[in-house]
Amino acid sequence: MGYHVVDPDDVEPMADRPSETRSISDAIGLENLGMRIYTVAPGEDIPIGGLHYHEQQEEVFYVVKGRIRVETPDREFVVERGQVFVAEPESPHRAFNGDDASETALVVAIGAPSVQDGHVLDE
Repeated sequence: MGYHVVDPDDVEPMADRPSETRSISDAIGLENLGMRIYTVAPGEDIPIGGLHYHEQQEEVFYVVKGRIRVETPDREFVVERGQVFVAEPESPHRAFNGDDASETALVVAIGAPSVQDGHVLDE
């Protein structure tokens, strides 16, 4: 058994990301679930940039502060503070904080299984 208390501020941001990304799952060695904290300024994407999909992974975005927008091939969703957006496998999406946003968004993202199966959508 193992237990962890993690302060996201103690986790180093990942390099080369379009918004500040802190991987909680990497910091404590989770194997089955991916968890990241995103601080997303106006105009920034939540990685991966652009429309993408996951073959196996279910992805959940919980908006703690501000709001995000999620583009899909069919429409754009606005996800407010306290709301959750879910993308099922094979469902293309792009999460971002719009250029016109009045504040930075704070988002908790969870993906399971924890696999690197994101693919940019060929348009």
